[in-house]
Amino acid sequence: MERVVVGDGRAAGVTASDVLAVARGGARVELSGEALTALAASRRIVDALAAEPDPVYGVSTGFGALATRHIGPELRARLQRNIVRSHAAGMGPRVEREVVRALMFLRLKTLCSGHTGVRPEVAQMIADVLNAGITPVVHEYGSLGCSGDLAPLSHCALTLMGEGEAEGPDGALRPAGDLLAEHGIRPVELREKEGLALLNGTDGMLGMLIMALADLDTLYRSADVTAAMSLEALLGTDKVLAPELHAIRPHPGQAASAANMLAVLAGSGMTGHHQDDAPRVQDAYSVRCAPQVAGAGRDTIAHARLVADRELAAAIDNPVVLPGGTGSGTFGSEGGRVESNGNFHGAPVAYVLDFLAIAVADLGSIAERRTDRLLDKNRSHGLPPFLADDPGVDSGLMIAQYTQAALVSELKRLAVPASADSIPSSAMQEDHVSMGWSAARKLRTSVDNLTRVIAVELYAAARAVELREGLTPAPATRAVVEAARQAGVGGPGPDRHLAPDLAAAEAFVRDGRLLTAVEKITGPLR
Repeated sequence: MERVVVGDGRAAGVTASDVLAVARGGARVELSGEALTALAASRRIVDALAAEPDPVYGVSTGFGALATRHIGPELRARLQRNIVRSHAAGMGPRVEREVVRALMFLRLKTLCSGHTGVRPEVAQMIADVLNAGITPVVHEYGSLGCSGDLAPLSHCALTLMGEGEAEGPDGALRPAGDLLAEHGIRPVELREKEGLALLNGTDGMLGMLIMALADLDTLYRSADVTAAMSLEALLGTDKVLAPELHAIRPHPGQAASAANMLAVLAGSGMTGHHQDDAPRVQDAYSVRCAPQVAGAGRDTIAHARLVADRELAAAIDNPVVLPGGTGSGTFGSEGGRVESNGNFHGAPVAYVLDFLAIAVADLGSIAERRTDRLLDKNRSHGLPPFLADDPGVDSGLMIAQYTQAALVSELKRLAVPASADSIPSSAMQEDHVSMGWSAARKLRTSVDNLTRVIAVELYAAARAVELREGLTPAPATRAVVEAARQAGVGGPGPDRHLAPDLAAAEAFVRDGRLLTAVEKITGPLR
């Protein structure tokens, strides 16, 4: 089994690939010696501050709007338990297992930075729970993306306490205490600051961003392939993909998309026929401007990846433990201090989650326009209406395009930014929030829907290419059509297209078989 080692004492060392390995691949998590040393050092600072008579926020006080109350030593364990129990107030459907594993792993990454003040055994327990395949029940609603993803992280912390329900490695829901006992894990007894440290991070929204970026990397390359196939099926020109044209507008994503399309179309005997029966000076925007639209999305992805990498290198908590120096925080006898801060605000992550939803909606929109063009006999340059075998007797792919249009309409609604909203909470103490969790949740839906939109274009373009009798498609296109046919997608004959298997097309795109078929011919796409 793959192994991921967490922590070098500076919240660094964890990569996006590590997050994916744990969240999706079930990789085993281990703590480095440096992480354990950093955890112990920061805990000594918290213990020293807890022993002093003056109140310290997060250590010996209440939280949020209740931060003015000093909490005596005899009530502090109860305080930490209570914050977890009271904040585990999520509602709605369960979120996906991979999302929960990502947010737990990212919270562990921050704990191991040495800036949160938890004991080493608390961090080790999170690793143990992940390694046991125990997944807390986390709900859709409850995070405002400020002061961290509070409710989602609280439900995870509840599992560490042996309370609430969790999913076992067999997928069955069980009482968390029973699952911990079966794997020899003792419930944690929280001490000063530990309950707060388990809840206060952008881990949920960051985990969903990292997974969306991985999915979009596949989908944007897939969209370049289907755009090239549509261009070919419409007998368009590939001259607009020439590198020198894109060099004079030097957006890197645009150049990459154009290069991908050109690679797919290499050796085609179908491109350039736009001057034959129905002469065209130019192809329609949805064909000619495919690299510009997909390229702009690629550049947005690059910016989002930069933000994700920065957030991966961050230690998000409030208050944080700092090893020493000067400042306005509370100092302890160990030489360190505890500082309040606002790093938990999710705005940087929320913005790019929303940016990506906009780019996804536009990519889906232009793909749908190409599909519609393939199906319209007045614009498809010789293809039968709706790509039907017997137009009028059967409807061909008419309703497949309806489905695609419905998905695109939903993508446009999902592109409305969540981060533009804010609802004050905690008696106006938390009076501006990011809504980053909501931005992440809708982006996940957008990514799923984009997969389906691309699948419909693939289906239509493959069908249209096959209907161009007497013309030879590019080797890469032919490879896609053959692989798709073997997967139950497309192919000649009325029976197959009377009941188009869009689920097979979706799976063909989602699991990367589309790219595999192409890259056997073209080599790796950009």
